[in-house]
Amino acid sequence: MDFTLSDEQRALQDSVQRYVSRQYAFESRRAIERTAAGWSPQVWQDLADLGVLGINVPQEHGGLGYGPIETLLVMNLFGSCLLLEPYAASAVVATAVLRDSASTHLQASWLPRLVRGEAVATLAHFEPTSRFDARQVRSRATLANGGYVLQGQKALVEHAAADILLVSARIAGADDAQEGVSLFVVPRDAPGLSLRSCRTLDGRSAADIALESVEVPASARVGMDGGALAVIERSLGFGTAALCAEAVGAMQALVDATVAHLKTRQQFGRPIGSFQALAHRAADMLLELEQARSMSFLAAVRSMGADDRERQRALSAAKVITNRAARFIGQQAVQLHGGMGMTDELQVGHWFKRLAAIEMTLGDTDTHLQRFAALGTFPASVRAT
Repeated sequence: MDFTLSDEQRALQDSVQRYVSRQYAFESRRAIERTAAGWSPQVWQDLADLGVLGINVPQEHGGLGYGPIETLLVMNLFGSCLLLEPYAASAVVATAVLRDSASTHLQASWLPRLVRGEAVATLAHFEPTSRFDARQVRSRATLANGGYVLQGQKALVEHAAADILLVSARIAGADDAQEGVSLFVVPRDAPGLSLRSCRTLDGRSAADIALESVEVPASARVGMDGGALAVIERSLGFGTAALCAEAVGAMQALVDATVAHLKTRQQFGRPIGSFQALAHRAADMLLELEQARSMSFLAAVRSMGADDRERQRALSAAKVITNRAARFIGQQAVQLHGGMGMTDELQVGHWFKRLAAIEMTLGDTDTHLQRFAALGTFPASVRAT
């Protein structure tokens, strides 16, 4: 497989790299995190001006018409700077849902606005009893007055204070049936919709959502009635690949920071990196990073594949390897930095917390191991760990 980047991909990577290095320094990020919203509308508009919000939007709607590899390159950089803005939630997952299944009217209404940074969207799918199982949907949608009435709950929705929520609800079938799930565009200020906001481990905005007789018109339905689960699972898979890429960016930054610390921290009159035991631990961190990087490319390439089984196998394998690498690299980095590794003033602790959150997002290690076991044989790299 040829991993050589095209001129357009290099230009995209360079422009985003320049922006985050100049405008998203660690102290700037800490100031953004302390705001009420937890992210910066100005940064969001800057990303729109760079064209980054339109990577996954077709050109006819004002986007760049790119795909998973370009998303991977951008998420690598956002992982290294610990971007707080709702990029994965809105510009990756929600955008993929609208692009792949929304009506022409909904696409024309929302995709150009998402590209221009005028609106933010997020998928509200998982529920308190879901435990990473996308099929578990208890929220219900009933026909009424030519539209739908939504009842139910959604749990820990990232950036739930978005302009629109893509809310899943079941119109028929048992709580875990493959068919019978529909998806609806619901404005944040819809009567009957309430948010219980919180901050996650890594300082990001999230909320539990309650739907109490929320009325939406029939035109708000995304895709086929009762057939939304397939596109939800594909979009979540795309989001999983993006998360793996973000984790690789954060792990690369952690490895770089740790190696720099080992070269400069003095003990017994010499850099601590000269001690063999610590040098070996840094080398192990690098090995884990490179394995996760390879798997993130595999996840990106397979994330939009037509073969559901092969796509799911690749994504689960990548998430397992990434989760394990994230935990190992995060723990080693904190330990090698000593007690200051978990202080708020040092970026190492923030990378560690973000990696811990990624490990528990869209399926933890045990969940993806079980999914992979049901789909086929583990690759040698997974069996050996």
